[in-house]
Amino acid sequence: MVDEQTVLATLQLNADVVIRLATDEDIPALEWGGEFWQLRTRFEQAFAEQQAGNRLILIAALNNYPVGRLIVQLAHGSPNYVNGASRAYLYSLHVMKPLRRQGIGTALIETAEALLIERGYRWATIAVAKDNAEALDLYQRLGYRIFREDPGRWSYTDPAGKEHLVDEPSWVLQKRLRRER
Repeated sequence: MVDEQTVLATLQLNADVVIRLATDEDIPALEWGGEFWQLRTRFEQAFAEQQAGNRLILIAALNNYPVGRLIVQLAHGSPNYVNGASRAYLYSLHVMKPLRRQGIGTALIETAEALLIERGYRWATIAVAKDNAEALDLYQRLGYRIFREDPGRWSYTDPAGKEHLVDEPSWVLQKRLRRER
């Protein structure tokens, strides 16, 4: 807690955050000054998949700088999460810490859902680490319901070529976007 006597100035910010698809210029900026450096190759792969029509990378941009992201997998994955026709998988939702709880994550998810509905998808799935209660609350508030557990084991190779194994037990949630006709 900051003591009121140490506060030297206060200002109110009012800025627009734009939700848009990622461009190739955004990919290096997604590392957020090195915080996510290790995921550079994952971002590059996701962007290549976006260009191929199999993924979307949604960016929340403040002054054209990505302060939030959400990746949407449209095809090529576990059929429980994504099937390329009626079910898509949302993942890698992150908002810069100082900008959390401002509606950016909600806007990213709602934009993804609208794009999926336009493309004829009926279901969206998303996973959350079991120890991430804040994200779980957000997803449930937006209408997602837990339908399975996942061991959350995945791996990535960082730009230096080192393989990393991640063990992140997760809940998998789903939401019906629209009813079948």
